[in-house]
Amino acid sequence: MGILPPAESNEATSPNDGFHPLEKPYQSPPKLAVELRTPEDLIAKAIAPVKVEYLRPPPSRTALTAKVEGGADNDAAERKTTTSGVIKEKKSKRQLKKERKQEQKSALHICSEVAKCGKADGCRFGENCRFNHDIAAFLAQKPADLEGVCPFVTFEELCPYGITCRFLNTHKEHTPESCDISKKSSEINVLKKDLQKLLWKNKFSFPKADYQLKVLGLKGGKSTNSKAGNGQLDNNPEKSDVLNDLHADEVDDTCISADETRCSPLEAAEKEFSSVVSGFDESRPLKKVKSLVDGHVNDNPSEATYVGTSEQRNDIPETNFLDGRDGASSNRMCSSKSHLNLKPHSREKKLIDFSRKLYLAPLTTVGNLPFRRICKTLGADITCGEMALCTNLLQGQASEWALLRRHSSEDIFGVQICGAYPDSVARTVELIDQHCEVDFIDINMGCPIDIIVNKGAGSSLLTKPMRMKSIIQAASGTTVVPLTIKVRTGFFEGRNRIDSLISNIYDWGAGAITVHGRSRQQRYSKLSDWNYIYQCTNKAPADLQVLGNGDIFSYCDYNKHMSDCPELSTCMIARGALIKPWIFTEIKEQRHWDISSSERLNIIRDFVNFGLEHWGSDTKGVETTRHFLLEWLSYTHRYIPVGILDIIPQRLNWRPPSYFGRDDLETLMASDSAADWIRISEMLLGKVPESFTFAPKHKSNAYDTAENG
Repeated sequence: MGILPPAESNEATSPNDGFHPLEKPYQSPPKLAVELRTPEDLIAKAIAPVKVEYLRPPPSRTALTAKVEGGADNDAAERKTTTSGVIKEKKSKRQLKKERKQEQKSALHICSEVAKCGKADGCRFGENCRFNHDIAAFLAQKPADLEGVCPFVTFEELCPYGITCRFLNTHKEHTPESCDISKKSSEINVLKKDLQKLLWKNKFSFPKADYQLKVLGLKGGKSTNSKAGNGQLDNNPEKSDVLNDLHADEVDDTCISADETRCSPLEAAEKEFSSVVSGFDESRPLKKVKSLVDGHVNDNPSEATYVGTSEQRNDIPETNFLDGRDGASSNRMCSSKSHLNLKPHSREKKLIDFSRKLYLAPLTTVGNLPFRRICKTLGADITCGEMALCTNLLQGQASEWALLRRHSSEDIFGVQICGAYPDSVARTVELIDQHCEVDFIDINMGCPIDIIVNKGAGSSLLTKPMRMKSIIQAASGTTVVPLTIKVRTGFFEGRNRIDSLISNIYDWGAGAITVHGRSRQQRYSKLSDWNYIYQCTNKAPADLQVLGNGDIFSYCDYNKHMSDCPELSTCMIARGALIKPWIFTEIKEQRHWDISSSERLNIIRDFVNFGLEHWGSDTKGVETTRHFLLEWLSYTHRYIPVGILDIIPQRLNWRPPSYFGRDDLETLMASDSAADWIRISEMLLGKVPESFTFAPKHKSNAYDTAENG
């Protein structure tokens, strides 16, 4: 099935011996402008200094895409639409609904229960089932099986996808006696149906979070998910109202009911907490709750906080926030001699030592579970799930809960959440604390994405230090696992402010902080400011672990940062791992790995196998695996092999020129064309469906065109 066989040798060859499979044999062109420059001149322009014998003219896009079969190239499809001038008519909701019903009646939409056991009468709904039960018709229209072995064939149980598996010919020949086939998975943190229904109906209680919000003087309502009761799941988090219904900006100066008008907010919180705890189901373990209620409220006024309305906040000087001293809330907090305290003692929290451990950053879209497994096999010590939005988790969205899944190989694992207000973050932390197995929880306060920033979350919090304080205090007082924070240097370029807040961040309850050496305005352009990261590290308290992040692409970069600032705990590796996940091996073995194309293909093959095990081996799982593989390949093509560079190591901001690899496969992997990425996927997952298109989700770059010329 493969288009190109893996290369057996990685020895340097002439460009004429290994030309691109979609190009004519290489003919030595007249001297290129790049050839006339020295490697130092190229580096000054942020161009990778590739050896002259491997350089080639940029390939013609028209010539390349004209030979792609089946319209597989997204660029070709876009050109076809542009030249013809035909605009695709938008379908109405009625038309879409009609098409969905027709698809459900199609023979390919076979009932999952029937597919598992291979019997037409295996579905408990019988004739009332809305899916197809005709096994013969399904097998007649099913796409051909793929080469390879079913990823579940090594399990004791049979494949959970039954006859829909694209590796059906490798299944055992006997048919199971019953239809009770469960997928033996090594993944945990799976959303259970009963919990999802509670979240949908907004009936899940958050006693610890609500109590902590009351203790801090914040108004904590009963609900933060206005869509929880409709049962509608929006699989695209960017299209959902992720943070519209959060409201924790006011002080609860009065009690909720008429009977409590003379009670302080703290006393009302105690009564509410006691009533909720007394109504707990006895089958639910109360170990965490019990360990949190045998303490007292700290009478230190610095523990109090004041978060008023927008008009009230304008009247509060900035120094009150830094000191945490507010007269009204301090008096209320000190009015009682003995109160319950939900904030666990420091000895009750499990501590994580990040020192000198290789930390794979939480990466949106590409930092999925199969990719994290790849990085674990290549030497990563700590992994973290993709950023999950608090409101989507509280609404029980299955697509968002999938970001919290953890593989058994991830021995030190954390999840990253993002929210704009303390009530949603605190409740999400309590939810994760009760129903997930994680080693730490990271709050993203540095995400530069517009849709997140416009809702008041991510890096928008860098402009609202009082909000940062409320979120960190509410979250740290609710969870028993370590809490970490990820930030950028500031919101605007040239206005860094984390160094002035880092001591306070520790006082509010964070155990570690990761500083990305760019502002929100910079996004990923220009170089990371490591001098400022060192400055923040030196100003941090001794017990606060500081991690640096930005532009680490070799073991030399890692060694330099750790030696320049010994107080730095470790470095978080993000895009460097996307482009070459074997960077963890290079750091541990202290070498530049001149990896061959066949070794890189084996890593990609492992990702495909992990993806089929994670997303499924049926047609839907195969195409989902292909999609995330293509997203990853949109980064890996930026890697330049060590053997063809004039100067090593490669820098993250270097732009690779057009060059030949040392064999056909290496040349194909260096292509920046989506058509070639699709061809690589076809080597492992078969031909793409008809009219298949792909466009990378992330288009951020590491170099500023205006600056680098």
